[in-house]
Amino acid sequence: MIACVAVVGHQNNPLYIQSFTEADDALKLHHIVHCSLDVVDERVNNPKKSGPTLNETFLGLLYPTENYKVYGYLTNTKVKFIIVTTHLDVRDADFFRRFHAAYVDAVSNPFHVPGKKITSTTFAERVSTIVKSFGLSSAG
Repeated sequence: MIACVAVVGHQNNPLYIQSFTEADDALKLHHIVHCSLDVVDERVNNPKKSGPTLNETFLGLLYPTENYKVYGYLTNTKVKFIIVTTHLDVRDADFFRRFHAAYVDAVSNPFHVPGKKITSTTFAERVSTIVKSFGLSSAG
């Protein structure tokens, strides 16, 4: 199950963060997302040590915790997508490609201010749909 998704700007400013668990876990998940940014920076700045090449957007498993696994994706504009899952392995970037497409549609809105939080309800609904469908397709 996907517990949390986040979009983080190129200056590590949160653009969108949504938890899909009880409210008690939300703060812990926000902290995990924030901590994962160091791992993303390390992978981007030291590509030889960590595997993915610079032109690869899917960063794979950033790190596991006791209860969660954290995965990352980096766009060409250095916007980071982070997902936190519980007992779910993300083997390919399909979720991130769909999430990226929803993000592009949201920021292409002429009323969206670049670099500001994404407040679109359409984007939030689309992310929820992607998260739900990913959980269903991965369970089988």
